[in-house]
Parts: sequence; C-alpha cells; structure tokens
Amino acid sequence: MKRSEINSLVRAATDCYESHGWTLPPNPKWDVTDFGLGDWRSAGLVCVNLAEEAEYCEKLMYAQMNMVTPSHTHAKKKEDIICRWGVLRLQLWQGKPDFAKEEVTVNVCGEARTLPKGGFLDLQAGERVTLIPGVYHAFWPVTEECIIGEVSTANDDLHDNFFVDERVGRFSQIEEDEPPLVKLVSD
Repeated sequence: MKRSEINSLVRAATDCYESHGWTLPPNPKWDVTDFGLGDWRSAGLVCVNLAEEAEYCEKLMYAQMNMVTPSHTHAKKKEDIICRWGVLRLQLWQGKPDFAKEEVTVNVCGEARTLPKGGFLDLQAGERVTLIPGVYHAFWPVTEECIIGEVSTANDDLHDNFFVDERVGRFSQIEEDEPPLVKLVSD
C-alpha cells in the first residue's frame, strides 16, 4: 500500500468523522490496512484506536463502499460492532464458513437474532451486534461511507485474528512515496 493512499484515506476518514460530529483525541493511534492483499478498495479498513487497556479497547473505524474487512474470528475477543453513521453489512457464520453450522445466533441491540449460515445483517446508524469468539464475520459499508465503532475485550492484533483467507495479513507493506501524514500503529 502506498503512503500516499494511506494519507488520502486518513484525510477522508478525518473529514467524515468531523462532518458527523466525531472529535478524535489528541495524537490518535491510526491503523490503515489493505489486509496485505494489495487493493484497499476491495479489502481495507481505517481504524483509530481510542482506548487500549488491558481489559478493553475501543476503536472508531472508517470504510468506503466496497472496502471489505475479510472474514475472520477471534479466539478470545468479544466485541460489539456498532454502526455510527451510514449502513454497515455483516456476513456471519457460527464456525469457519466452509464447516459452519446451519444457523448463527447473535445479539443485535441486546436481542437474540438467528440468521442462516453466511446470513447478512444490515446495521443502521446506532445499531450494534455483539460477536463472541468463534463467530466468523466479514463486514463492509453499503453506503458510500460508513463510520463503525468497536468496543471489545482486550485487543491482540498479532495473535487473535484468524482469517479464513490465509493470504490475509493484519498489517500492510508500505511503499514510501510521500511523507506520512500520521504515524500508524504498525510504523
């Protein structure tokens, strides 16, 4: 991923956050990724880590239409994914997609909802879904842009992300074609 693309995404995310009333903390910790697949337009995400404590973390994320966070699960992390602005689509499986049970049950805004294997769940602004370890999930905006929140138990990007596609990497290789606008978590 080129640094110029990262800088452009940071600007777009910042503009979107500000235009929808989200103020970032001083010196936020940025994370911009193409998941190592080389095309952020089809697999990508922009994150700002708002809190990273031993017990919990909070992220504010940004994605544009067609930027998919690839299917993955966590062994330890329990998380709420919250649509803060726009419309966010999730695809869900109870277990690895090729071997998943027929149905998956998740809590949406505190109420149990059962979906078929690989079912889609659209979250409107303000809605949240609680994902427990073992529930595989992919997500992407169905609007031009989307602001996504995450509140979860402790986050371990290096050891607790299990992607279905083994080519996926959590952090991108960066081609330095211009000076960085912000320092990334991976820098």
